Amino acid sequence: MSTIEITNSLEKDKSVNQDQTQFTSDTERKQQSTSFVSQFETNASEKKEQNSTVKISAEDVHVYYGDAEAIKGIDLKVYENEVIAFIGPSGCGKSTFLRTLNRMNDTIDSCRVTGKVTLDNQDIYDPNLDVVLLRAQVGMVFQKPNPFPKSIFDNVAYGPKLHGLARDKYDLEEIVENSLRKAGLWDEVKDRLNQPGTGLSGGQQQRLCIARTIAVSPEVILMDEPCSALDPIATAKVEELISELSTQYTIAIVTHSMQQAARVSDRTAYFHLGDLIEVNSTEKVFTQPDHQLTEAYITGRFG
Repeated sequence: MSTIEITNSLEKDKSVNQDQTQFTSDTERKQQSTSFVSQFETNASEKKEQNSTVKISAEDVHVYYGDAEAIKGIDLKVYENEVIAFIGPSGCGKSTFLRTLNRMNDTIDSCRVTGKVTLDNQDIYDPNLDVVLLRAQVGMVFQKPNPFPKSIFDNVAYGPKLHGLARDKYDLEEIVENSLRKAGLWDEVKDRLNQPGTGLSGGQQQRLCIARTIAVSPEVILMDEPCSALDPIATAKVEELISELSTQYTIAIVTHSMQQAARVSDRTAYFHLGDLIEVNSTEKVFTQPDHQLTEAYITGRFG
């Protein structure tokens, strides 16, 4: 397991509990094991070996909305073909940070980003970079399924057409079929490809959006709470899909469900008030976290 350095070291956060009475004191922590019986199943034995190749690197990243600082100097490395989960209380900055990884924050006028974010060692905030091509390399799946008001086929074919990835009609049909197969949706829709994508169920729409994302052959897939609007059965299908896709893509997922983070991710990063508190293997974060704030959130003492 590669060591992750978090340079923005923190003092105990007094905003959570002024007296720090809820947290274990330093003396007590030395006298007893910091591990606890976790209520989360991490499936540690099923996790794949950590890839040492850095796919995305963030260095001293700050994000401002007007004068308000939402992200406070984050340093984080995301490795190739891993699933990393971003967890933390609402408003902690995890979705904002996710959006910095493919410059989605550019669409917000008041938003300003400083620091450095690289994809395969290329600065994605370089003024000469083609943002359209970047978002093809780093695809995004949103909280609410957002299929285009087009047929199922045209939803998936839109990106390949836009980027000129298909040489002819047959090539395009192959891309659409392969993408729907990878998204676990082909068998359910192969006989109605000309019907509107908006006519699918919520879980099917989300998998259609995933198929649309992977149709342009991205290297990274960002997912912002992709299952929050789905029922448990649809959620299970998307989670299974995430595990399958991670053999080909690097995936970063924001989730409010700690159970989901434990099930699908290889590493977990905990955010609090714009700071990155801890990032470690998912098993360690959920059984023996390094930071008291992480333990307090995992055990439900706040958040």
